[in-house]
Amino acid sequence: MAKFELKLPKMGESVAEATITNWLKNVGETIAADEAVLEIATDKVDSEVPSEVSGTLTEILFQVNDVVKVGQTIAIIETEGGSVEAPKTADATAPIVAEVAKTVDVAIESVTPADFSGSDKFFSPLVKNIAKEEGVSVAELESISGSGKDGRVTKEDILSFVKNRTSLPQTVTPIAVEVSKTVISQPSTQAVPISVNGGDEIIEMDRMRKLISGYMVASVQTSAHVQSFIEVDVTNIVKWRTKVKDAFEKREGEKLTFTPIMMEAVAKALKDFPGMNISVDGDYIIKKKNINLGMAAALPNGNLIVPVIKNADQLNLVGMAKAVNDLGNRAKAGKLKPDDTQGGTYTVTNVGTFGSVFGTPIINQPQVGILALGAIRKVPAVIETPEGDFIGIRQKMFLSHSYDHRVVDGALGGSFVKRVADYLEAFDVNREY
Repeated sequence: MAKFELKLPKMGESVAEATITNWLKNVGETIAADEAVLEIATDKVDSEVPSEVSGTLTEILFQVNDVVKVGQTIAIIETEGGSVEAPKTADATAPIVAEVAKTVDVAIESVTPADFSGSDKFFSPLVKNIAKEEGVSVAELESISGSGKDGRVTKEDILSFVKNRTSLPQTVTPIAVEVSKTVISQPSTQAVPISVNGGDEIIEMDRMRKLISGYMVASVQTSAHVQSFIEVDVTNIVKWRTKVKDAFEKREGEKLTFTPIMMEAVAKALKDFPGMNISVDGDYIIKKKNINLGMAAALPNGNLIVPVIKNADQLNLVGMAKAVNDLGNRAKAGKLKPDDTQGGTYTVTNVGTFGSVFGTPIINQPQVGILALGAIRKVPAVIETPEGDFIGIRQKMFLSHSYDHRVVDGALGGSFVKRVADYLEAFDVNREY
């Protein structure tokens, strides 16, 4: 008999830890190779951890809701035969993660933990542990401008904050901290008490809904949201799709929806207006080299996730359709990987799927814009011809553009959505796909 250490696998370049949400196997149960042993969750997606060997689960080292770092042993599996070792990988980050874990563990034992429960912002356990180790107060932690998704403070953000804080003159630090405390400690709006009677049902939010709730509130508090709306005539697109969709599916093995056509137009407009393909970090603007389009997708349980089409401007329509369908299908099946939701530079959401004519979407931090696609409707419209104007039936939709007025003014925000509309209205009905 030999013992095999089941470790938390590497899940993506930006993922250093995960939370255990459910053990699928109990101690004493037999496990087959590649069979799922437990379920884990990052701040983006949920996934399963399979066993690399066959054997019997003899020891569980972490419980549900425990946070585990990449590379840590989470269970022991007893196998037949000689000694079994986990496959070695060329993961250059493993020593770094292990060192951080060791440092954090020592800090937890030696430092009285700070209480972060009073903060309305979401901080990962790793960030909290580093804050405790370095003596960062709640007020200081809340003042850090996060570079992660939705403005989340990452490990790099807090380490940079600590480094800069220690390099400042000692006479400045107390003043900065005091000002931060004064600003943050202002009384917040008190929640209105809710009356509950015997017929009401109380349901706790699931983990993902709590995260989404935190992200949405943080985004509204961070960005000055403004909206621009424009109506678009997409009659040519509707005619073209109706004409080619069957042949497209037969040749490419993919369904052709309106979404990839819209995404193609957005990617072109972002190349024309790179000022929309940016993010904000404190007083700095970061111009993004790549155009990575987030695609908001509704999950079967009603929650929302935003997988990302990387380098969307480099895809033709066939490639865009394949990317949209792949991410959409894997989102519905819960098969997205952490990297599938990372690196977005601009987001598109299709509110028309649910019949909405237009909407006012909330910006996906740290991006500065998000476009909502309204429902396509047949409407009477004035058609201009050399012989005069007449009324005809056209296929139209609204584009709703929310953008961050801190860095995007009305001229840029309006020009961008107008360019998207221009590309859609100029769609060639005789186009070859």
